[in-house]
Amino acid sequence: MGIPTPHISAKLGDFAKTVLMPGDPLRAKFVAETYLENPTLVNPVRGINGYTGTYKGKKVSVMASGMGMPSIGIYSYELFNYYDVDNIIRIGTAGSMHPDLKIRDVAFAMGACTNSDYGSQFELPGTYAPICSFPLLKKAVEVADAMGNVHYKVGNFLSSDTFYDDSMGTMKWSKMGVLCVEMEAAALYMNAARAGKNALAICTISDSIVTGEATTAEERQTSFNNMMMIALEIA
Repeated sequence: MGIPTPHISAKLGDFAKTVLMPGDPLRAKFVAETYLENPTLVNPVRGINGYTGTYKGKKVSVMASGMGMPSIGIYSYELFNYYDVDNIIRIGTAGSMHPDLKIRDVAFAMGACTNSDYGSQFELPGTYAPICSFPLLKKAVEVADAMGNVHYKVGNFLSSDTFYDDSMGTMKWSKMGVLCVEMEAAALYMNAARAGKNALAICTISDSIVTGEATTAEERQTSFNNMMMIALEIA
């Protein structure tokens, strides 16, 4: 398979070496129109819009991943393997499982546990531990520290295949130190490892399983600026 791919209609060179990847197509549009200079729509397929522009003189792209590991698995695979993208930075939302991780705090995924079977395709004789790119993580933490107004934690995420968990088992992961739950990071990290590329998931806490607090859909779409600024600065 070459380009265009079944899911991306862009030409080779349309994407920057670094792609910021929110789950929500409307957040991708917001980031492009708010932060990038001269953003150009390079992929409109299936409404998963991808844009490329510049930020402080650097070429940067932003494209949605959709929800869940199958979706980000497709888009990150095609970007890494067909569009010469070197870095994908997920900018998403997560549900806190830690009492010190509050609404609108930022979490960096050093690793990503999962209840998904995504990793079975690699036919490994054991359990693979998906981890981020340390250079990207190091730079992101340095930027967050320099900003001075960011409350963040670095640690393990849970990438879940289920949003509505019938077993109510999500919080069991917290006893192993898992900070929060989202639905994409593990597949992104596995695809990056397989392609020899770099990935980092930066999430803003949109709701708390501990306290029951939650943000609105509009807030998730258009706010959470600290996360976006950190990602742009390290792009």
